[in-house]
Amino acid sequence: MNDPQHTSSFWLGNALLGVSLLMLIFLGSLWESLGVWTMVLWMGLAGTGMYLVMKDKGPSSNMPD
Repeated sequence: MNDPQHTSSFWLGNALLGVSLLMLIFLGSLWESLGVWTMVLWMGLAGTGMYLVMKDKGPSSNMPD
């Protein structure tokens, strides 16, 4: 099979999702320093990460339509 490998946008999306997970772990201290901008930043990171991961469709299916 000649399925393409994951693109760089897939890996960048995973990195952004990892950073947003770290933000969730340290949410309390970030909230004290940044306030409501913590949630805005988290939503932006998570949304952009999910967009980049979902943009890469992955390997094609061998099943007929």
